[in-house]
Amino acid sequence: MCDMRSKKGYRLSWSAVVNNGGTYLLCLLLLLLSSCAKMGQPDGGWYDETPPRVIGANPQDKAVNVKAQKMSIYFNEYIKINNATENVVVSPPQIEVPEIRSAGTKITIELLDSLKENTTYTIDFSDAITDNNEDNPLGNFTYSFSTGDHIDTLEVGGYVLGAEDLEPVKGILVGLYDNLTDTIFRSEPMLRVGRTDGNGHFVIKGVAPGSYRIYALQDMDGNYIYNQKSEMLAFNHDVIEPSWKPDIRQDTLWRDSLRIDSIMQVPYTHFLPDDVVLRAFSVVQTDRFFLKAERKTAEKFTLFYSYGDADLPVLRGLNFEADSAFVIESSEKKDTITYWLRDSLLINQDTLRIELTHHVTDTLGILHTATDTLDVLSKEPYEKRQKQQKKEYDTWKKKQDRLEKKGEPFEKEMPLKMLEPKYDVASQLDPDKNPRFTMPAPVAPLDTSMIHLYVKRDTLWYQAAYELREVENIPRTYELFGEWRPDTEYSLEIDSAAFRDIYGKVSKPYKTGFKVRSNDDYSTLLFTFNGLQGKTLVAQLVNKSDKVIKEVTTTNGTAEFFYVKPDTYYLRVIVDDNNNGIWDTGDYDEDRQPEAVYYYPEKIECKAMWDITLSWDPSSRALYQQKPRELVKTKDEKKRTVKSRNAERARKMGLEYIKGQTF
Repeated sequence: MCDMRSKKGYRLSWSAVVNNGGTYLLCLLLLLLSSCAKMGQPDGGWYDETPPRVIGANPQDKAVNVKAQKMSIYFNEYIKINNATENVVVSPPQIEVPEIRSAGTKITIELLDSLKENTTYTIDFSDAITDNNEDNPLGNFTYSFSTGDHIDTLEVGGYVLGAEDLEPVKGILVGLYDNLTDTIFRSEPMLRVGRTDGNGHFVIKGVAPGSYRIYALQDMDGNYIYNQKSEMLAFNHDVIEPSWKPDIRQDTLWRDSLRIDSIMQVPYTHFLPDDVVLRAFSVVQTDRFFLKAERKTAEKFTLFYSYGDADLPVLRGLNFEADSAFVIESSEKKDTITYWLRDSLLINQDTLRIELTHHVTDTLGILHTATDTLDVLSKEPYEKRQKQQKKEYDTWKKKQDRLEKKGEPFEKEMPLKMLEPKYDVASQLDPDKNPRFTMPAPVAPLDTSMIHLYVKRDTLWYQAAYELREVENIPRTYELFGEWRPDTEYSLEIDSAAFRDIYGKVSKPYKTGFKVRSNDDYSTLLFTFNGLQGKTLVAQLVNKSDKVIKEVTTTNGTAEFFYVKPDTYYLRVIVDDNNNGIWDTGDYDEDRQPEAVYYYPEKIECKAMWDITLSWDPSSRALYQQKPRELVKTKDEKKRTVKSRNAERARKMGLEYIKGQTF
């Protein structure tokens, strides 16, 4: 039903219609029918597109010789500040957090730190100020004043990226020092600061002419000093000298989200440098301390440390004999050590009292030997396990009794629990992959005569040679190496009791067939890295989730990837300075930068039977422009603008949208 409103929004009364006679009534009905035909007319009118406007401030913006610590900024409409703590940056940085509030059409700022003499202060609101109704942002607004007789107006801009994966780092502080000594980052607060947005971009405003060093800091304690190892940081030795030049940029005016209205040449002041790149990293936490002991299941317990040590802890049993009591497994970094109990009597003992002698870090960061006593309690107490076993037995016995009464075959003894290895054998095997077996518990030495591999040639099966090896740094996992021939069928057969764990459980027989894929199913990729010859490189082919699919180490600047499945890939390369095959972080105290990482900026389409050859110079594009957008996890989340909402309404109504036009 149509709402009886005029174009101006006034509601018409029925009494007025009657008093003016039938002619008026007829005209009104025609008008209403015409209005009802406009099915796309928006209810409530168009959204306001105009952002709030500053109409005054006290002290005035860019005022000099300011002594007051409280300021007010006035607007032409009701406004609000979105998350001032994170989005508003005050420079020079304030140790006491400033009080920034919005009320109606005013923002009040109170600086609690004492003002410094002859200093330019900037309060950078970025896009935090919006109108109260439609969230129209007052874009990139900065209020500034000086306690001296002039305002510093230079700016420094750039990007902060994660050193390991070039991911934009959002919300990290970036600061300048005019003291160029190497230790200043640990002893004094930053001089001027900015904060990165969702693209990792930052701008430091209100900078005076001079020479500076630049740092980034994920400040955990709010003192603007790098004093905690847990704080992410970035540094370099470049000396920055801010400058400016007149320049012209192109501004694109959009008719709507799809069509360009016009392109304008706009003069502006270009501040330099605006492309500083800082690679942020976290130092390795080398402080070693004991975290906890955990015994989730009765047959094993695990000790957790904050950092590994070349020497494993020494255990002495206080209520049991610890000699030869364990099978010990440690993680690759030796920060997690698992002890499997050999003896069933120990397994049934709910509490193990242990004297633990190990290396821990003292208050000076130096390893020393310490001795601690701890009780390791089982989360599966003996009584609870006994009840569970009885319940399982009663269930089995009832079933067998029912079978016996029916005259059907039944078991006289409850079968023993079997060892259940996890077999990772693909039905379609890549020629460069191997089947793997993972055991749920430590096993006795393997008898490989009980493992059989057969290969099919023509129509006959022949025994094939293989080698079974333990996988390094992955406990209880074995890999089966064979001469895998493309487009060939194999059969893997494992006898009953081929695997036996330290508790006497044995495995069931296992048989599976698999086929090695044909070479025609794959692509081959040859990649040449210009400018990196002579360096050890770890080239990684990654998928759309930035997960490593294939990895090649090279020293001649050329990486070859074979047996690449058809798909879309991306390429990351690590400059492996210490030749250990992995990416290594940096260390500020040792003046060591993290190992360099580059991304090939384009996606790589691989198809079956394709041989792809690519060449790339990592220095040909800035680091902040390298990582493909599809891989970036930290998206710069921007709200849908009022303009786009109005444009969308106009399209639904079949109207041409022009910014600011009213209907």
